[in-house]
Amino acid sequence: MQQDTPWKAPKEADAWKNPFKGDAKAEARGKKIFEKLCWSCHGLGGEGDGPAAGALHPKPKNLTSTGVQQQTDGALFWKIKQGRGYMVSYEATLSANDRWKVVAYLRKLAKQ
Repeated sequence: MQQDTPWKAPKEADAWKNPFKGDAKAEARGKKIFEKLCWSCHGLGGEGDGPAAGALHPKPKNLTSTGVQQQTDGALFWKIKQGRGYMVSYEATLSANDRWKVVAYLRKLAKQ
């Protein structure tokens, strides 16, 4: 089953750089997007414990975990764009800039 295999972004995604890295306004926008679209599965703290998480297999990732946080910004951006399994693709829903802002927020979230 595809969802049971490790989810790896293509190598070329690792080279993509977040134009909003360290931008507090971008992180704030990313937080608003996260709280609208992502929290129900990933939880408000990003720990994979949202109200919908119990019904999902595999469980949503803890976005603050070392395994997620060690991924490049480009890999996280690619995954948000691509989607997989229960996680839909956000390519048509969010602009590229907003997807980058979510990645910027995920970095801040892990430090909280």
